[in-house]
Amino acid sequence: MGEQAIIPSATLLLVRDAPGGLEVFMVKRNHAIDFMPGAMVFPGGKVDPADSDPALTASWHRGEDRFPETLTARVAAIRESFEECGILLARERGSDALLDEARARSIDARHRAALCRGERDLAAIVAEEDLELAGDLPTHFAHWITPEMMPKRFDTHFFLVETPAGQSAVHDGGESVDSVWITPQRAIAEEAAARLSIIFPTLMQLRKLARHARVADALAASRAEPVVTVLPHIEEGGEGPVLHIPIDAGYGVSEMSLEAFSKKLPVKPD
Repeated sequence: MGEQAIIPSATLLLVRDAPGGLEVFMVKRNHAIDFMPGAMVFPGGKVDPADSDPALTASWHRGEDRFPETLTARVAAIRESFEECGILLARERGSDALLDEARARSIDARHRAALCRGERDLAAIVAEEDLELAGDLPTHFAHWITPEMMPKRFDTHFFLVETPAGQSAVHDGGESVDSVWITPQRAIAEEAAARLSIIFPTLMQLRKLARHARVADALAASRAEPVVTVLPHIEEGGEGPVLHIPIDAGYGVSEMSLEAFSKKLPVKPD
């Protein structure tokens, strides 16, 4: 049997300040989907070959490649955010200002459905609307690779960004059937009480985000801390198998029982 393919993917943590503290946008995956049905996740998905179109990142270089390891993943995260919740991180070509609500909604109405159906690609939309993707805004937050024992493996880059003022996040009604702005602390508590389904990598990003009360603090910390790649591995412990992740990855935990980890794995619906 050949080596198992690892699927490149990208995820965007959209955050905002609220009276109760920092909130993050999460969507509930459709129960009809094979992978992670019913789970609460951040907008994201597989990297598409079209995400590597150099026209989408031409304005990011400014004489040098600023994001050599995450260039295409940034495009994928921006595209997935637009597809799944209508947030478009982009500017009018040559402008420093992000798109406002009216402009973003008009682009949404003309292009989003066709993009989701695969009838248009993002490069064509950007060219037609004379836009530049705001790939400089997302901050690299985390990098996770699915453990080797899993039947489906992903190489996922997580990015953190403040939601553009005036733009509204709304789930697409297809892949995602519900959505919520929620504090990381509440999401963690709801998962612990079995009221929300949140898989292990997503839960760990919430733990990391929960250290911060305001968006500015989370962004500053993320920019200052190096991203440590997490490839969970299993070792035998005194009371059974233990899953390990690097302590310097910033999650405040470095191990958990394999049994506890297994309870947070995606399952197919009956």
